[in-house]
Amino acid sequence: MPLTDLSLAECLALSPALPEPADLDAFWAKTLAASPPAEPDFRLVDTGLPQVTTYDVTFAGHGGDPVRGWLRLPAGARQPLGCVVEFLGYGRGRGLAHEQLLWSAAGYAHLLMDTRGQGWSAAPGDTPDAGAVGGSVPGFLTRGAGGPAEHYYVRLITDAVRAVDAARAHPAVDPGRVVVTGISQGGGLALAVAALVPGLAGAMPDVPFLCDIRRGSVIAARPPYTEVAEYLRLHRDDAGALLDTLSYVDAAVLAPRATAPSLFSIAMMDDICPPSTCFAAYHRYGGPKDVRVYEYNGHEGGGAHHQRVQLDWLRSLLAS
Repeated sequence: MPLTDLSLAECLALSPALPEPADLDAFWAKTLAASPPAEPDFRLVDTGLPQVTTYDVTFAGHGGDPVRGWLRLPAGARQPLGCVVEFLGYGRGRGLAHEQLLWSAAGYAHLLMDTRGQGWSAAPGDTPDAGAVGGSVPGFLTRGAGGPAEHYYVRLITDAVRAVDAARAHPAVDPGRVVVTGISQGGGLALAVAALVPGLAGAMPDVPFLCDIRRGSVIAARPPYTEVAEYLRLHRDDAGALLDTLSYVDAAVLAPRATAPSLFSIAMMDDICPPSTCFAAYHRYGGPKDVRVYEYNGHEGGGAHHQRVQLDWLRSLLAS
């Protein structure tokens, strides 16, 4: 797989100045204030795995819409626990209750948020997108192109903020030791949450989507960024309005507001989330930051090798 973007040296030297809406902070303050508290409901489920205690979680997301998730706790662990709140990649749902045991096996609480309106790829979901309005091309980047208040990713980022609130509400979780993470779309959500939620212990975005969306829309070879180009191919006069709307949910635009320590992963042969877009978020990130670069990998990034890096980083970060 060849390089499809800038070289590593060029990416390391980037100094991106991204257009930022003048009312960005006011918009997000108003949006989050308008959504009700998470008020999570935790229902114990039998997974057949005696070493993991699992709850089916429902909490109020954007506009009070019910959002689903799984909360997994290592059975018998001393509490309160550090917690990993995880957001999913594009198209994925929360899957089945007995899946995705890495973080609970490592001794952490793990809240996995379902993704509204998704769940057709690899893992099923249980959360509809009740707020969809207006026309779009297939996918989510143009769903709600008329303005930020209507946009899909405003709803999804709000859900992700409330997922952190839900995790902090469980008595087994130490609210001061919550880390957000995710791959691709999940990585972009982790960055947005790190920018919008105070007091997080850390963030681990992997090959993040939703970063420098303007650039991604003109250089990415594969979806989802290509959805923007497909929409504008049909709506030729709407580029300014759509790109302005997308700047409200761009994780690289939001990144300077983040203060929690972070560990990024970026793949230099990624043709889905081009490395220059990920580096835009990395360079603009406001808190302490580290990055692992996988020069010969595509969108799979560091895979299990990077998980081992994350385990070591997280153990050091949350040591008590």
